[in-house]
Amino acid sequence: MTTNRYLEGNYGPVRDELTVTDLPVSGTIPDHLDGRYLRNGPNPVTDPDPAAYHWFIGTGMVHGIRIRDGKAEWYRNRFVRSGETADALGEPRHPGPIHAGFDFSPNTHVIGHAGRTFAIVEGGGRPYELTDELDTIGPCDFDGTLPGGYTAHPHRDPSTGELHAMSYFFGWGNNVQYSVIGTDGRVRRTVDIPVTGSPMMHDFSITNDHVIIYDLPVTFDIGAATGGVPRAFRGVARATTKMVVGKRRIPEKAAAAMLGSGGGVGFPYSWDPEYPARVGVMRRDSDGSDVRWFDVEPCYVYHPLNAYDDGDQIVLDVIRHPKMFANDKHGPNEGAPTLDRWTIDLKAGKVLEDRLDERGQEFPRVDERLAGQRHRFGYTVGFAPNGGGDTDLTANSLFKHDVVTGKTDARNFGSQAGASEFVFSPSSPDAAEDDGTLMGFVYNGDTDRSDLVLLDAGSLETVATIGLPARVPYGFHGSWVPTLA
Repeated sequence: MTTNRYLEGNYGPVRDELTVTDLPVSGTIPDHLDGRYLRNGPNPVTDPDPAAYHWFIGTGMVHGIRIRDGKAEWYRNRFVRSGETADALGEPRHPGPIHAGFDFSPNTHVIGHAGRTFAIVEGGGRPYELTDELDTIGPCDFDGTLPGGYTAHPHRDPSTGELHAMSYFFGWGNNVQYSVIGTDGRVRRTVDIPVTGSPMMHDFSITNDHVIIYDLPVTFDIGAATGGVPRAFRGVARATTKMVVGKRRIPEKAAAAMLGSGGGVGFPYSWDPEYPARVGVMRRDSDGSDVRWFDVEPCYVYHPLNAYDDGDQIVLDVIRHPKMFANDKHGPNEGAPTLDRWTIDLKAGKVLEDRLDERGQEFPRVDERLAGQRHRFGYTVGFAPNGGGDTDLTANSLFKHDVVTGKTDARNFGSQAGASEFVFSPSSPDAAEDDGTLMGFVYNGDTDRSDLVLLDAGSLETVATIGLPARVPYGFHGSWVPTLA
C-alpha cells in the first residue's frame, strides 16, 4: 500500500467545515488585538492518489479566529471554492475572471487589503476573494486591473500601504512580472522582467529603493507537465512544450489547452542542475531594463525574512534550502533549510553568503512595519526534513533571532507538539520592534487538536491560548488582519 506523509497525521486533511463561537481562552488576550487571525493551507477536498500527491497541490482551506475585547468570538474553517472544489461539494460555481484556464483553489496565503480578504496562490492563479466570515465570493482580478496571475507573497510597503508582488507563469516565456497594487485595491503598475527560463519564483524582496528577484534552479518540469497526455502523443507534447516554455510567450488560450490536456498531472516543478542560481537587483521605479544579476551558490529560497539597503550594499536574510525537488516529488525534503545572510555588494558585483543559524527552520516573519527596512528581530519555526526530529526538538520550536547580537532564543512547545508559522502584531503603532504579540497555531498530538497560541514577543512566554474544537493541518501562511477604524 502506497503511503504519503503529507496525507497522514496532522498533514492529513480535515473535511468538516466548522463555525464555533465563544472559544475557551486560557490566560489573557492582549487588549490591542482587535481583528482576525487567518491562515491558509492545503487540504484535499477529495481523496488524492498517495503516490502522486504533492503537498503543494491540496485544496485551499482558510482557518480564522475573530478576536475582540479580550475574547475569541468565533473559529471558522472554509474550503476556498474554485470551480472543481465547488463541483466536489455539490455546489454552484462562483463566476469570475480566470487566468489562462488555471482555476486552482488558492492554498498558500490569505491577506487583507483595501478592506477585502484574499486567498492567494502562485504559478498563474488569480486570488479568490472571501467574505469577512471566510465564505467564497469568487476569483478576482482587482477590478479588471490584473493582467495575469498573481503571487502567494506580496509585500506591503509600510510607508505607502501599497502591495508589491512578483508573479510567474509558465506561459510568460522567460519573464516574470513585478506589480504594485494601490491602497484602493487596483493594480497601478506592472513591469515584465526577463529571467533565465521558467523558474518557480515563490517569493521576492523589496527594500526602500530596490526589488530583489530570486532566479533559482527549480523550474517548470516538462515531464510532469505532460504526464497526463496519452502515451501515444506524449513525445510530441514534450517536444512541443520544451520548444516554447521558458522561451516564448504562450497565448492564454493555448496555455489553457495545455493545462486542460494534462489531467491528473502532479506538481510541475523540479530541480534543474543546469539552471543558474542568481539574484537580480532592480530599482523600484525601473522599467526592467536595468536589472543587475549576481551569482549565488546553487540552492533554493522559498522565503526571505527581510531585506534592506545599507549604503552600497543590500542585505538579504533568507531561508536557504540546499536543493529542492531533486529526489522527493511530494514536498520540500532535500536537506535542512538554514537561516543565511546574503550581502550584495553593488560596487564589487558579488554576494557574500554567511550562515546565521544552522538549525532546520522555515516560515520566517518580521515585524511588517520594518518590511524593506533594517530590522533587528526575526521569527522562524523549526522545520525537520522528512519529518525527523533531533535532540533539541527543533521541529517543535519557535525561534527568535536577534541579528544584531547574534543571539537566538527558542520556545519549545513539547515533544508531541507541532508549531506552524507565527505572525507579529505590535502592541501599538509606535511600539518597539519586539513589543507585541506573536500568534500561531500549535498542534497537540496528545489531544489531536490545535490551539491558537499567543506569545509575548519579547519573552516568548505564553500570554493566552485559544482552544479549538478540531485540529488545523500543517499549512503555509497567514496574516493578522486588524479591524479597520
